[in-house]
Amino acid sequence: MNRREFIALLGGSAASVSAPVTLTAQEPGRTYRLGCLLPLPRAAPAMVAFIDELRVQGFTEGQNLTIVPGGFEFRSDQIEELVAGLVKVAPDAIMSGGDPATRALQKATRTIPIVVITEDMVAAGFAASLARPGTNITGISLMSPELDGKRQDILIEAAPGARRIGVLADSNVATLQHLEALEKSAQTHGKELVIARVANTRELISGIDDARARGATALNVLASPMLFQNRRVIIEQAAQLRLPAIYQWPETAEEGGLLGYGPRFIELFRERARMVAKILRGSKPADMPVEQPTTFELVINLKSANSIGHDVPAGLVLRADKVIE
Repeated sequence: MNRREFIALLGGSAASVSAPVTLTAQEPGRTYRLGCLLPLPRAAPAMVAFIDELRVQGFTEGQNLTIVPGGFEFRSDQIEELVAGLVKVAPDAIMSGGDPATRALQKATRTIPIVVITEDMVAAGFAASLARPGTNITGISLMSPELDGKRQDILIEAAPGARRIGVLADSNVATLQHLEALEKSAQTHGKELVIARVANTRELISGIDDARARGATALNVLASPMLFQNRRVIIEQAAQLRLPAIYQWPETAEEGGLLGYGPRFIELFRERARMVAKILRGSKPADMPVEQPTTFELVINLKSANSIGHDVPAGLVLRADKVIE
């Protein structure tokens, strides 16, 4: 089934966009429908963990749970069409990831519960406050502005000889205020930032190359679904240019990146599954506090460091939660 056939199927089984969604306690014999709008593959480890946690919570795919097909690994130019089709189906809840997809869903429905993982839910306008979102959207706010700054500090420690630090920023996500804050922080360490803004996959390699050409000798890859989705390209290009780089997720260092700092991606999906289960049982997103990660890990890949001829200071290695040798 191709994407257009999928959209047509969604439309054929449609309920009105404006129709309210009424959720009650988990009902015996009922099959709940979950929609997804996520940039990762359906078979990704994080989704496997999500589905496993839903099973633990009492919702098993193929028994009392159906995941609406489609909505994975989409391109940015597919979002509007996918959102329109998904909202017409009126699932019991929708999972989304990243600001662009969530913003499109926010415009399309004020009734279907949406559980998101995004960089800063309040700043993006998805929640009135962390304590009480006040709308049909709740989820996990990643504290990305603060963590991007922490990652920059770690990178400066990992590459003390780097006078210019490259910043790979998704122009769809990173705000001017955020980049200015990173610049001010770098200046306190006597460092200069070289910011490379990229808007899509096609600009990634040229953006990294441009930062290197402007004198960057280390790279901070900022928080972004698009940058995470294309992490293999970034890891390979950084290695080719011998740039020590730090990434948003610990798992990225385990996949070959030099440094990764933040919460575990898979654990966030398990937490989101618990939030989805509460909604399927009748909780209202407006009253469900936005979650924030509380556990952060630093992973250092010394194999990757050796491959680019970079020595990570011993003090930082000793502080790491996991070292790959």
